[in-house]
Amino acid sequence: MKVLVLGAGNVGRAVAWDLKNEFEVYVGDVSEERLKVVSEFATPVRVDASNFDELIEVMTGFEMVVGALPGRFGYQVVKAAIKAGVDMVDVSFMPENPLELREEAEKAQVTVIFDAGFAPGLSHILMGRIWNELDTMALGRIYVGGLPKEPKPPLYYRITWSPKDLIEEYIRPARAILNGEIKTVDPLESIERVEIRGFEFEAFLSDGLRSLLESVRADTLEEWTLRWPGHLEKMRVLRELGFFKPEHVDNTLEVVTPLMTYDSPDFSIMQVFGRGTIDGKPREVGYLLYDEERDGLTSMARVTGFTAAIVARLVAEQTCIYGVIPPEILGMRIDTFTRISDELADRGIKIEGWENAPSGDS
Repeated sequence: MKVLVLGAGNVGRAVAWDLKNEFEVYVGDVSEERLKVVSEFATPVRVDASNFDELIEVMTGFEMVVGALPGRFGYQVVKAAIKAGVDMVDVSFMPENPLELREEAEKAQVTVIFDAGFAPGLSHILMGRIWNELDTMALGRIYVGGLPKEPKPPLYYRITWSPKDLIEEYIRPARAILNGEIKTVDPLESIERVEIRGFEFEAFLSDGLRSLLESVRADTLEEWTLRWPGHLEKMRVLRELGFFKPEHVDNTLEVVTPLMTYDSPDFSIMQVFGRGTIDGKPREVGYLLYDEERDGLTSMARVTGFTAAIVARLVAEQTCIYGVIPPEILGMRIDTFTRISDELADRGIKIEGWENAPSGDS
């Protein structure tokens, strides 16, 4: 099977590297420099993702596409895949709702699984499994972060993915279910302190629930993104001063990106849990993941790219119906959930689960 991975950045390289032994893998990007790096294990293809017609023309030569581009390209890439009649797995944090393309995908007999990375992605898969294990859910919460092990001032963060998508997290209103209703809140309005696995983090509400807002019923459902203490207040000041406005963000990134670009191994951490009832008794079901950089790949590239690659295999095996499918469906199905968690464990990414009686906030 010929597979096209769109995006030769950290995540795209991880996807291509993981698929290379089972598929005929090509990697598309506009950057000759990035394509040169992936040419060691995949066939490079120059493609401009901003050109819709070019995307369709290139995609028609493949049986599957994996999108690993910044969020601003995501929706167009999914539309192009449907137009080209090619199955697709996508990890971009697109602002649009890809479920709007469901009917088009069904008519084209195409399978699209969106948000198939780390968060959103694996976070949804875990929450889907929790939702299936509980009879009723009162509270569902996701804590997730990708951070440097050796943070450096002044921003205490290291960029391992799209800088523009990072800024988007601080300006895009966050949606959550509060008191049983979908609410929209300022992501930086509340900065909380959280302790997980012996680490103390700052956390802010982020807009990562997306399709979970419709597929999971709960009184409270939230996603909190984790940062090292000292980062978020600076981001809030920059935002309030207007540095994240569209007309200024490129200049802002020229200044702040070098401050978040340095050598430090990174790690990824995710805690997902739900509280509700099983057989009428109060229960808490949860999962914890911790992963570190290794084998020349950042941890963020590993947890995002490997998840996408495993999901791509499921699509290639025709285990999913036609249409646009949110990732939590893969968690609600025990067969696909087990396959994903087992294959991640084979790659050194272990997910620890628990079930017990609730004992206060986690």
